[in-house]
Amino acid sequence: MSQNTPGEWVNPDLKKVKPYQPGRPIEEVAREIGLSPAEICKLASNENALGVSPKALEAMRRSAAEMHRYPDGSAYYLRLKAADKFQVNPENLIFGAGSNELLEFIAHAWMGPERSIIVSQYAFVIYKLLAVMFGSEIIEVEAQQFGHDLEAMAAAVRPDTRVVFVCNPNNPTGTAIGEEEIAEFVEKIPPEVLIVFDEAYAEISLKPMPKTLERVLQRSNCMMLRTFSKAYGLAGLRIGFGIGPEPLIAAMEKPRQPFNTNRMAQEAATAALDDDKFLADTRSLNEEASSYFAEECRNMGLPFTPTATNFILVETGNGGEISQELSKQGIIVRPLAPYGLPEHLRITFGTMKENRRCIQALRQVLRR
Repeated sequence: MSQNTPGEWVNPDLKKVKPYQPGRPIEEVAREIGLSPAEICKLASNENALGVSPKALEAMRRSAAEMHRYPDGSAYYLRLKAADKFQVNPENLIFGAGSNELLEFIAHAWMGPERSIIVSQYAFVIYKLLAVMFGSEIIEVEAQQFGHDLEAMAAAVRPDTRVVFVCNPNNPTGTAIGEEEIAEFVEKIPPEVLIVFDEAYAEISLKPMPKTLERVLQRSNCMMLRTFSKAYGLAGLRIGFGIGPEPLIAAMEKPRQPFNTNRMAQEAATAALDDDKFLADTRSLNEEASSYFAEECRNMGLPFTPTATNFILVETGNGGEISQELSKQGIIVRPLAPYGLPEHLRITFGTMKENRRCIQALRQVLRR
């Protein structure tokens, strides 16, 4: 009888995958260093420092008693609300458990053996993990000042290229691409290649966003991804959406499971789309925090990348060690060795009280 086990027959491509390591949760760090969770300052996961959209929170409370019911598999009311807000047809929309699940749908639909994808160096690592998982070749284009080199990315397209990912603003570097660059880029990409504009931080971007939606509606090969996690503070509910031409959305619907977005998430997201004040307050805090961190980094002589969103990339030297020392003081930040940036930290903007505490702790650690 064979001594093989199911573990030995795991998909060969899956064996190559190193699972994504998310930011450490508050509770884990609190247990490790012997503090209460209330004493921990988490600045590692690009969460909204102001918490949850008040309108979304009210909707969550109203919906709590209905959680014994399955969600609407088509997200009907959320779909209508988003269609009205973005002036698209309901058929142009797809919803997922965060925009991460939408990336998985894209992988199911367009990745596979003998196909390639194009990503920028230092872009969101999930693109590459999915490519490995589905057996696609990764064409990684060298970054330009920590951002996308769109000209080089367009030149890298091959006959087997199926998807090009443009993360804007880019995670984890905070760089942003403007309208003129995007306009030139899309004209260079063949119509059979899907362009994915991953815009998780669009609503709170500190720089003007390009006219992505116009391109999605005018072209047959463009798709836009958004999430409620960052701008609206719904990271814990996992809800995101994509906008694209109907044939692309129809392809992505095929791997989508019937109840992939939960009932409370749909209710909260529907209400959040009306919370313009919360978005304005979030951008205002991020602008203040961005200026504060830039000034403090200059004072400490730390190189940093000017950011368009709610976090900043800082070169501290030995990011792993620095982050460990900060965690001992109850400050959680994100080391970036998995992104090929071992000397850097990504620091999420918190409240100004949390930001000042972070800088004070960073000064102490660096002095040692």
